[in-house]
Amino acid sequence: MSQHSKSQYAAAFQAPLIKSPSLRLPRPVEHPPDIHPLPDSVTAYFVYPFTLEPHVITVEASRRSTLAAHAARREAYLKAREEEKERRKRDALHRIAPGFEPKSTPLVPTKRFSGVPVASSAGTGPAEDPGHKRTKSVMEELVDHLAALNSK
Repeated sequence: MSQHSKSQYAAAFQAPLIKSPSLRLPRPVEHPPDIHPLPDSVTAYFVYPFTLEPHVITVEASRRSTLAAHAARREAYLKAREEEKERRKRDALHRIAPGFEPKSTPLVPTKRFSGVPVASSAGTGPAEDPGHKRTKSVMEELVDHLAALNSK
């Protein structure tokens, strides 16, 4: 009793324990009479049939090649889709500004040779070419028509 008085549980040692009537010990487990006991050595159960190896290796190789083919086809499809998107964007930009390339330098206007010779005499006006007749624009025709109406 002297060892219980030194313990931190000395006060609890003197408390009486009351058993609950609802608590009881479980029934012991009964094993069936025909149970198969494990043998002393289980190494016989861990034999791996190496005859399956070639089959597994060939199936794995074909699976990997199929996955690689699918991945290549998917990458090609995504690349084609991205190129199509870029082409459509460039076409839309070319409709707005022909010659514009987003990755190049900004466009600089340049004077193009028109093919019409410039007259050397400035006071005579435009040179008359008998084979070439200048057509009037719509605005010039409208102005001439309105001038004719005002003169009447």
